[in-house]
Amino acid sequence: MAKPRSWTQIWSSIVGVCVLNFVLNFKIVAVADDTGSNSIVSEGDCKNTNYQIFLPPPYQNISSTICKPVWHSYELRYTKTGDTTTIILSAPYTVGWVGIGFSRDGMMAGSSAMVGWINKHGHAKVKQFYLRGRRQSEVIIDKGELPLNTVPAAVATNGAEIYIAFQLQTTIPFGKQPILLAFSTKHPLNHHLSKHVDKAAIIFDFSSGSTGPVSNGLIHMRKSHGIVGIIGWGLILPVGAIIARYFRHKDPLWFYLHSVIQFVGFSFGLGTVLLGLQLYRNMHVHIPAHRGIGIFVLVLSILQILAFFLRPDKDSKYRNIWNLYHSWFGRMALFFAALNIVLGMRAAGAGNDWKAGYGFLLSIVLVAVIVLEVLAYLKRSEKRSLPQTFQMDPVGDANFPTNLAKG
Repeated sequence: MAKPRSWTQIWSSIVGVCVLNFVLNFKIVAVADDTGSNSIVSEGDCKNTNYQIFLPPPYQNISSTICKPVWHSYELRYTKTGDTTTIILSAPYTVGWVGIGFSRDGMMAGSSAMVGWINKHGHAKVKQFYLRGRRQSEVIIDKGELPLNTVPAAVATNGAEIYIAFQLQTTIPFGKQPILLAFSTKHPLNHHLSKHVDKAAIIFDFSSGSTGPVSNGLIHMRKSHGIVGIIGWGLILPVGAIIARYFRHKDPLWFYLHSVIQFVGFSFGLGTVLLGLQLYRNMHVHIPAHRGIGIFVLVLSILQILAFFLRPDKDSKYRNIWNLYHSWFGRMALFFAALNIVLGMRAAGAGNDWKAGYGFLLSIVLVAVIVLEVLAYLKRSEKRSLPQTFQMDPVGDANFPTNLAKG
């Protein structure tokens, strides 16, 4: 078999809910679940507001807040003391619900929100919701990923506005954060939120108070990150591994196909990581498990590329060790890559079309592997069951009797 020679060197380095607002006003306060300042704040273009009149402690006592208009006449105030960030959202209100949510990518799915409203009986309510998807059944009450501290959240009306106040406890400083804002003119029924009348997605910089829209570029980049990852890790690299395991009888064609396909798949995998690092820099998305596994898989794939250039000759005593290393590191990389695709879709709140698409692709790959593995096993069994060819001893080695009768 002809050995492939050298390959060109490839690349060099690798680096790196929804705000829902209320439009109603009664002089009612809700603390935490069901119950019902001193400082006057006037920063930027925000209105003067005396929190002591309507907000409970500790919100009525906060001072030196930064206030910015964020959407229509919605205003977002915040202040940071140690690891505690206090956030107050104000909005016009008549009836229905309003809330503020935090998203990873400016999309509703996968975000967590603080929602406030005044029910039909005049009681003020404030709850956290996890927006797992777009359907009403996927909006889960009393769930979410916001790091709320022990201070109860509060919702209050003052004049023609509603205020939602809560505190987050985190050692990671807030930077540019995608925020979702929305409201509805219908009351929640049994804590099930009605469909919003209007919504907005913005980027709010908690380090400077500046705001801006969530760009379509970031949304497209997130989709590209997922698509490139699924094509590279979910399709191309598994196909290359299948060729190496089940088509070795097509020698040397299998080797060339395996090498070229894996290099192409590695390029897609590298592109996935680079897009992920760019998303991390632009959106400050903190998904440690997904990010850590992605880097781990990239390291494994780099080791596989190095193994290609450093493989010993067939007659080398190290060739068996190299074969074991190359095959098992490859399997490990494909397993963790598939796991990371699932984690990524979950973290991004991917829709059913993404889940169904990847599920279908993964099923096709697994079925192909199972069928080929069964066929390979049957072929090996058939070879073992064939009778060995009868071989006569050479004449020179035969043992003939030496004492022959003389006749």
